Amino acid sequence: MAAMASSTFFFFLLCLTVTAKKTYIVHMKHQDKPPSFETHNDWYSSSLQSLTATPAESLLYSYNAAFNGFAASLDPEQAEALSKSDSVLGVYEDTVYNLHTTRTPQFLGLDAESGLWAGHNTQQLEQASRDVIIGVLDTGVWPESKSFDDSGMPEVPAKWRGECESAPDFNPKFCNRKLIGARSFSKGYRMASGGGGIYKKPGEIQSPRDKDGHGTHTASTAAGSHVANASLLGYASGTARGMATHARVAAYKVCWETGCFGSDILAGMERAIEDGVDVLSLSLGGGSAPYFRDTIAIGAFTAMEKGIFVSCSAGNSGPTKATLANVAPWIMTVGAGTLDRDFPAYAVLGNKIRYNGVSLYSGRGMGKNSVGLVYSKGNSSGSNLCLTGSLDPALVRGKVVICDRGTTARVEKGAVVRDAGGVGMILANTEASGEELVADSHLLPAVAVGRKVGDLIREYARSEPNPTAALVFGGTVLDIKPSPVVAAFSSRGPNMVTPQILKPDVIGPGVNILAAWSEAIGPTGLAKDSRKTMFNIMSGTSMSCPHISGLAALIKAAHPEWSPSAIKSALMTTAYTQDNTNSTLRDAADGSLSNPWAHGAGHVDPQKALSPGLVYDISTEEYITFLCSLGYTVDHVKTIVKRPNITCSTKFKDPGELNYPSFSVLFGGKRVVRYTRELTNVGPARSIYKVTVNGPSTVGISVRPKTLIFRSVGEKKRYTVTFVAKRGTSPMAKPEFGSIVWGNAQNQVKSPVSFSWSLM
Repeated sequence: MAAMASSTFFFFLLCLTVTAKKTYIVHMKHQDKPPSFETHNDWYSSSLQSLTATPAESLLYSYNAAFNGFAASLDPEQAEALSKSDSVLGVYEDTVYNLHTTRTPQFLGLDAESGLWAGHNTQQLEQASRDVIIGVLDTGVWPESKSFDDSGMPEVPAKWRGECESAPDFNPKFCNRKLIGARSFSKGYRMASGGGGIYKKPGEIQSPRDKDGHGTHTASTAAGSHVANASLLGYASGTARGMATHARVAAYKVCWETGCFGSDILAGMERAIEDGVDVLSLSLGGGSAPYFRDTIAIGAFTAMEKGIFVSCSAGNSGPTKATLANVAPWIMTVGAGTLDRDFPAYAVLGNKIRYNGVSLYSGRGMGKNSVGLVYSKGNSSGSNLCLTGSLDPALVRGKVVICDRGTTARVEKGAVVRDAGGVGMILANTEASGEELVADSHLLPAVAVGRKVGDLIREYARSEPNPTAALVFGGTVLDIKPSPVVAAFSSRGPNMVTPQILKPDVIGPGVNILAAWSEAIGPTGLAKDSRKTMFNIMSGTSMSCPHISGLAALIKAAHPEWSPSAIKSALMTTAYTQDNTNSTLRDAADGSLSNPWAHGAGHVDPQKALSPGLVYDISTEEYITFLCSLGYTVDHVKTIVKRPNITCSTKFKDPGELNYPSFSVLFGGKRVVRYTRELTNVGPARSIYKVTVNGPSTVGISVRPKTLIFRSVGEKKRYTVTFVAKRGTSPMAKPEFGSIVWGNAQNQVKSPVSFSWSLM
């Protein structure tokens, strides 16, 4: 009996030891590899031998391009022991990132037959883009989608070193001259889903196939081929196409059922860099962290060094301030705006008042007859939110139910109403979502309404003895005004990692976007949704990010010699800040005027971005000087830069001295902030530009010189701008905004400016 108890205790200890294992990313001194080891991978395995009996199983990834080091499955004691090695710069626990969940080309002006690229027509630009490869890190790809049809595409570019991997549900032959690569990275996910070191088979097959839909949607948005008669169950019908229809696509599956693990993202970025992509698109992110602890920022730095443009979503945590993700200055941080297309639906109450909303419901309607309307009728306090199990079937059967938006997915609320016997739903915004309307493909008749209308409907349901409602659906409507409008969900500045860098950079279309979809899942993404569709309509900065990735591919095709920073500058300085009513962009959260903390430089304008006139270029060395100005240790800078000889002997007095296309002026205890910027002429020789400044009354702005004369193409000119806070301005004054524009008859090169007297 004692022996049995002893063995049971030993097994218990063993379980404790095993289940405590986690994934750690280990940063190594690359140059410290002893000559006795043939490869760094051999060295990393050896480093683990003294810690674990199974070093081969513990070593998950060996990184060489995007990062110097490896990912390993370790318990906290082993990680602590490893961190004491002289060859180890840092040991960091794996981070989980989340997804930031077609009329767009026409809205952006990409369907114009000529004039898109100065001196060239659309056909010539498309031909040039055939050599551009967009790597999409996401949930994989549905290769059978018509959006990846390769008809008319020439052979795969000779520079391509990637491949399509084989899996039980993925034949490499699914790839073609359009979809030229498909890989998956799941070791970090499998480690986490296996309960800490025990490799149980997770719910998903290790395969590039997209079972979620998100990855197929983003990849086809960036570079999908033309597909006629595309729609979501009849909504938004027309021709679907990506931004760069002739560019190539490579899918890297790094996101799984429980999220996107940093170790897998880093492995995907490393592989994409080695494979030869030109653009990297990541519609995912986490919270803000110092750049040396941000997996995406670290991988993106290497990509930038190798001439790869990196576009990332800003996050969906708006309209709350300081909620941005992916704020590194070498990353294009993309917020979301609306299109000029809508999907109207109406709630007609028993008092004959008709309220406007939106919906993508496509099944049988309710007819013209009104039915009972109920609100907060259930078994628990969560019935107003229509949480699972919260509604009382006896009270909601045969009725339309008002559900407050929030806590659970919008489409999930409809499923809860349907399961309780309800026949319809009014999804009513609360203060958190304001007036923003996002259309969904609901499982039952449902209309989404804004907060003000929601309050009126809620009050009607509470005060009327026998409230009733009917729901009516209006299909697809075009030429909506005003548009674009900044999406309420789009994350906002200020940038909390480096307040002197203004973020987001731009906004692009991100609300109700039609693109290709995985046939493994219904349009709502719910398990109980048995519908199948080749296209879906989604919203999020996840959708705006691949728009910019595709546009960057077009600019890269037109100007292959441009750096990622030059491409970013072109997209930023040509962005617009007026909607289609010639008014300043508005914010969907409350209808107020938007500002650069919400829209950055503005909404992208591809036609103008192809010929920006001037660009703010930034070299790798300038980025290193910037990093050395942040108060990081040299080892922290080496984590990002991956060079052994960094000394940080050169640094800016202020990180805002980086040659960025926008300005974030943080006065703090100072009254005067002065920055020098350098512009490169990418327009014609003998170009003359004059400066115009715009700012609040609380700040004086002066620029020297006021005129820049460029005698040749590629010539660089500097200017200095001085910002002076007026005496008596309170340190608690609210943020203000302005702009600096270098202009002539052909180009307006505009930089937004934000002014803060304190960080928040």
